[in-house]
Amino acid sequence: MVDTRPLGRQAGSMRTDVRVVPAPAPLAVGMASVPEGSEIELDFRLEAVMEGVLVTGEARTAFAAECSRCLDPLTEEVEAGFQELFQYPPDDDPYGRDAGGEADADDEDEDYYLEGDLLDLEPVVRDAVVLALPSSPLCREDCPGLCVDCGVRLADAGPDHGHGDRVDPRWEALHRLREEPGER
Repeated sequence: MVDTRPLGRQAGSMRTDVRVVPAPAPLAVGMASVPEGSEIELDFRLEAVMEGVLVTGEARTAFAAECSRCLDPLTEEVEAGFQELFQYPPDDDPYGRDAGGEADADDEDEDYYLEGDLLDLEPVVRDAVVLALPSSPLCREDCPGLCVDCGVRLADAGPDHGHGDRVDPRWEALHRLREEPGER
């Protein structure tokens, strides 16, 4: 939770903050995840605007993954930007504006609201970090992967690695028809 009282509710006021927070669980997508409890560095700016508080910032953390081609473990850094408006609750608007009637339930689910003078950055940071994680991480761009026949890492096997002219078992019957052309 971030306290917005030092910011005040006067449109145009601004302050910056840097924090290190533990990663909530789960922050994961596909083969990559941020381990629960690992450090996430937040560097953000709070700006008071007419509708609420605009939060703009970046989250930096390390993620653990497996290469999508060779399955080797890897650890890399990820940086995710975010920007979100935390609105004043309709009954707590410092400018005395009317909410304009009942809002749709769907619209309320997509909006973020201040809780008194506090705002919760966790869902915003969670969304930004998860969207920044690679869905198919690679240990290196030119990773050759694994041999489809024996499963050995092709980077370790060398250029002469092969299994001869093995026929895929799914096509073996057709291969036999081609070799034995007399009987039909």
